[in-house]
Parts: sequence; structure tokens; C-alpha cells
Amino acid sequence: MNNYEEALAWIHGRLRVGIKPGLMRMDYMMEQLGHPERHIKAVHIGGTNGKGSTTAMLRSILTEAGFETGTFTSPYIEQFNERISVNGVPVSDEEITILAGKIKAIANEMEEMEIGGPSEFEIITAMAFYYFAYMHPVDIVLFEVGLGGRLDSTNIVHPLLSIITTIGMDHLQFLGGTLEDIAREKAGIIKSGVPVLTAVHQPEALAVITETAKEKKAALYQYGRDFLGTWTASTETGETFDFTSIYGSRPSLETGLAGLHQVQNASTAVMAADYLRMYYSFLIKEDDMKSGLKKAVWPGRFETLSEDPLIIADGAHNEEGVEALAKTIKQRFPDKHITILFAAMKDKPLDGMIERLKESADNLYLAPFDFPRAARAEHYNRFQSETIQIVQSYQNMIQSFQQQASEKDVLIITGSLYFISDVKINIKRLI
Repeated sequence: MNNYEEALAWIHGRLRVGIKPGLMRMDYMMEQLGHPERHIKAVHIGGTNGKGSTTAMLRSILTEAGFETGTFTSPYIEQFNERISVNGVPVSDEEITILAGKIKAIANEMEEMEIGGPSEFEIITAMAFYYFAYMHPVDIVLFEVGLGGRLDSTNIVHPLLSIITTIGMDHLQFLGGTLEDIAREKAGIIKSGVPVLTAVHQPEALAVITETAKEKKAALYQYGRDFLGTWTASTETGETFDFTSIYGSRPSLETGLAGLHQVQNASTAVMAADYLRMYYSFLIKEDDMKSGLKKAVWPGRFETLSEDPLIIADGAHNEEGVEALAKTIKQRFPDKHITILFAAMKDKPLDGMIERLKESADNLYLAPFDFPRAARAEHYNRFQSETIQIVQSYQNMIQSFQQQASEKDVLIITGSLYFISDVKINIKRLI
């Protein structure tokens, strides 16, 4: 690779390969790279919703306690380099260039083999393992699952701790059409003897996780049974809650992320930090826990983009995410005039998502945007009504809102994280 632009072009060019579930290609790349995955202390985090926020809060706690903490997350919001970060700081363009060059040589060999060349996500995952093992070793790495779990390319890691945040009906074409099917795929990250934390609540999904943990002889810690967060109030930027667990209680904790659902995510992060403290000698003090939670940030999760007028971005990209957003809107803005701008992938359950958003909005706008899988105007036509409009230019819609909004008006921009990313890249010139 000669430069960063060439590296990115090659990586993104692998999108043509599509999604390729399975671990054969990852196993081969790891062998060629000297098995970097064996040289990393890790926490593996999966789930339908909440895994990004949980990762951000756990990272913030660990960083506040003085531990150099790596993260591998997806998708990125503002810059590709976010995917691989240390203490929340993305790797440099130069490091991406070196990493891509390292993996490209192996990928070219694989093209001639029966297993075929790696996908974009497999390449980025391999880059992350190599980076944290050999280029920038850290105290601990938080690996966020990309899709599912069992066949996800991150599932080559043998972590200190596994986390399954929630289970919901998403990515059905890959994970199956029932909660049990999806839970089985998510539970695939549970390793023999490795404890697992979960906030899954549906009985049929929890039964699958419980049975898998039992088979793997993995201790299971459940939200609501072994640890719990009790919401107490909302602040301007987050939520306050009391935390209790089998290890004791922590009253009056505060998140840096807004939304009632963040209490559950924060509780999972606190429980994970407590587990690392109790069993792996991670020295995390009470002040580290409190300040780490409060300082946590995660782009695109009920994030304020503008205060005057009030514009908020939230990546509610499936029905469970939309439901959580609707509850937060009702709780935070009971007396406001709510405008929602929504854009999703065309393979998402648009009917259920739009119906729920309609209940929360005084005006709902549906927006096509420039992304290969994004829903187009024809996918939205059937939803048009007096309160639901299709906009050809979301940029013009945002600018119009900004010019006409009063103090009672709030704009919520939501849907696909790829849409949120597009908005955030353009937002500075829009408002």
C-alpha cells in the first residue's frame, strides 16, 4: 500500500464480496499472521442493541482507571479509523495503511484457494487483531461483534469475559426468523469456562443462552437477577440510576449517554468492570467507575447535534431500537413539538418501525439517502399521509427546520447508523 487513500479503496472494494459467515478465512489469516488473537486480553460483546453503548461505557471506565483500552467497533460514524481505537482515539492513517498492506498480501493468496478471499469485515477484523497484538499492545481490548456471533469473524477470540446485551428481531436473513434462532447465533460467542453477562429478557431467548452457558460450563450473570440498574432521574446529558449486584451496591451513578435504555447498558458495563476487578485484578476505584460512566460518549446515540434549535441523532435501526427511542422521546420531551427524520435500509421491517415513529412524531419525514442498501422513495410511497412526507433531500429538510423552528420544536434524526454517519459528515454546513 502506498498511501491511506489506496488502503481505504482496497478495503472498501472488498464490499463486493458481500457478507461471508464462517471462520475458515479468519483462521487462515490468523495462522499466517502468527495467531495474534492468542496474545490479547479481551472482552467479547455481542447483542442486537446496546453493544456499542456498553462498549463505550466499559471503555470509558477502564480508561479512567488508567488501563490502555483498545476497541474494535462497527460501523464508523465520522471516520473509518474509528473502527480500531485506543482509549477512544482512532488509529492513524499511517497505521491503517501499514495494516492494510499486511493483510492484502495474505488476501491475494486466499483468492486462489478454495476458501476464497476475505470480506471487508474479515479484513478489518484481522487488522484489529494484528494491531493490538503486535503494533500497539494494550492492557485489554473490547471486541464488538459485527453480525450474530457464532459465525462472526470476531469469534476467533478467547476472551476473559463475554457479554450478550439484548436479543431482537434483526438480520433475519442471516440469523433466523425466531428469537430462539437469533439467540442461538448470539450465544455462539460463549466459550468453554468463560463467564457471560447478559441483559436478555425474553424467556425463549434467555432459555437458549442459559442452556448454552450450562453446556459450556460458563458462569451466567443475568440482568434483573444478578445485577440491576434502577433509574432515578434524567440529567441534561444522561441518566442517573442506582446499581445493585451480587457484589454489592453503587448508588447514584450517572451515564454520559441519554435514553432510559442506557441504564441497562450502563449496568452491564459496571457489572463487567466489577467482574474484571474481582477476578482479573483490574484495579478500578469507585471514582473511576463514576467518572468513567459520566464521561462516556458514543456518536449517534441520542447525540445532540445542535442546541438551538434542538437537533438530536439516534441510530435506532431496528424495531427494538425504535421502541427504546420512542420511550425516551416521551419521557424527555412530553411538551415539545416533535419532528422525526428517518432513513433505513430497505431490508429492515419498515412497517413496524414507521408505525411506531408515527406515534411519537407530530411530523414524520422519510428520506432516501446515498447508500447501496438504503430504502428509496418507492419503498416509502405507501406510508405517505398528512403527517408523513417523503423528502428527496434530507439536507434541505434539516435546513428548513433550522430556519423555522421555535423553542418548542425538536428534530430527531434516526434510522440507519449509515444515515447518521452521512448526516454527521454534512451537519456542520447544514446548520
